[in-house]
Amino acid sequence: MADLDAVVDAYLDVWNETDAGARARMIDELWAADGVYTDPLVSVRGRAGLDQVVAGAQAQFQGLRFVRGATFDAHHDIVRFTWDLVPADGAEAVVIGFDVIVLDETGRIKGVYGFIDKMPAA
Repeated sequence: MADLDAVVDAYLDVWNETDAGARARMIDELWAADGVYTDPLVSVRGRAGLDQVVAGAQAQFQGLRFVRGATFDAHHDIVRFTWDLVPADGAEAVVIGFDVIVLDETGRIKGVYGFIDKMPAA
């Protein structure tokens, strides 16, 4: 079994990496080539699709960072956890979510299934 704690940290690091080249390298290391990402707003397959989703979130929420929330639970090659999207000054989270990550047999992410618990009004 992979170190699921480290997988979650690496996954959140991807969402926080603003250098496109560095982020692409991180995604290549962490994700299976045909991995899927699905949340209430988008569903993509493949590393390039994930990179586009992350870049879009960074453009929408400039200056905010993804951090772990209070929930973390894992078994086999599956982990569920909460995350917060917070301002640099540590103020209240702007967005709060809940993700489930499933790994493939090589320890790479083959699926992320996300839920949004709190989202700012449009």
